[in-house]
Amino acid sequence: MKIFEGVVVSTKMQKTAVVEVERIKIHPVYKKRLRVKKKYHVHDELGVKVGERVKIKECRPISKTKKWKIVKVIKK
Repeated sequence: MKIFEGVVVSTKMQKTAVVEVERIKIHPVYKKRLRVKKKYHVHDELGVKVGERVKIKECRPISKTKKWKIVKVIKK
C-alpha cells in the first residue's frame, strides 16, 4: 500500500480533490536530480481546501479515476 504526501490543487468536484505529489527522481545515465510532479484524483471525506498539505493512501477503486483516499491533513 502506497502512501504519498502532496498539496491540494483543486476541490471543484463533489467529494473529490486533486492532489499534486512532488518527488525527486535521479536520471539513470546523467545522475542529475529531477523534480517530477504528478496529480492524483483523491476521495475527500474531510472537506479539504486548496493549498492544504495532505497525506494520501491507495485504496480500492471508487470511480474510474479515483483510487486514492485522504488519510489526514498535515498543514492548513
